[in-house]
Amino acid sequence: MNAPAEKRILIAGATGYIGKAVVAELVRRGHSVTALVRQPTDVPDCQVVVTDLTDPETLTQSLQGASFDVVVSCIASRSGVSDDAWRVDHGANRNLLCIAREAGARQFLLLSAICVQRPKLAFQRAKLAFEAELTESGLDYTIVRPTAFFKSLSGQIQRVRAGKPFLVFGDGTETACKPIGEADLAEFMVDCMENTDARNAILPIGGPGAAITPREQGEMLFELTGMPPKFRSVSPRIFNFAAGLIAPVGMVWPAAARKAELARIGHYYATESMLVWDEDRQQYDAEATPETGRETLRDHYQRMLKHGLAGQELGEQKVF
Repeated sequence: MNAPAEKRILIAGATGYIGKAVVAELVRRGHSVTALVRQPTDVPDCQVVVTDLTDPETLTQSLQGASFDVVVSCIASRSGVSDDAWRVDHGANRNLLCIAREAGARQFLLLSAICVQRPKLAFQRAKLAFEAELTESGLDYTIVRPTAFFKSLSGQIQRVRAGKPFLVFGDGTETACKPIGEADLAEFMVDCMENTDARNAILPIGGPGAAITPREQGEMLFELTGMPPKFRSVSPRIFNFAAGLIAPVGMVWPAAARKAELARIGHYYATESMLVWDEDRQQYDAEATPETGRETLRDHYQRMLKHGLAGQELGEQKVF
């Protein structure tokens, strides 16, 4: 079988957690990659363009006369609050879609999120609004909706190693996910460029193996570290309490409104599974959640513990 022909790829979000892996996979396969970045930085084996994705005029000037075969978006708002979400998850992606048309691209590959299935938050509605525009754009598209990332499930490694309890919401069994590693997700996304079944499709995707609950994540870490199992339960209601307390102040103080929205985001992730939602049965379906890749969460934890990198993940949150 002949190798796929080299493509000219424009990628936004190239320096992010998933974006770095996608760039590496594109380069490995011999594609010509142009990376859009906010600040001057080195992206190995890529042409780098410094620009502002949220400013359509600046973005157009930065890419004047350029042509691409595929545009890839791995961008996401940092906080997930309303103004950030509509500026980035919707607005910046809309600007990229305009660039795709101007540059003659035939395909748009979007990294979205599985949580948009049940939209209750501003960032989910912003993502869905752009997804709708993309599907009506006339370009071939693939929308990839991954489950939880390994990085987002690594924040308590250091706690466990220090002998502290693993924190769970409720009893830790009410939610589950099929987490996926960045390299496996990147490979899946780049495969979508060549897979005709992925054209004009919305694809939920998880990593290999059975769905795992937060309690099972904790039990795995205790086993791998040799520490005695200790759990501490936190009620997810704390997020609703905080949001209700802060929201009235947010009517006159924007910073408080943002904090209230962050509390609502926290409650969502504390109470919703990151799996395919079965609308007919009104429940999440682990069996219906597709799997890909080779690396499991256990593999990831073992590597983190072996190389002493766990501290880098502490406290980091990811809006999926």
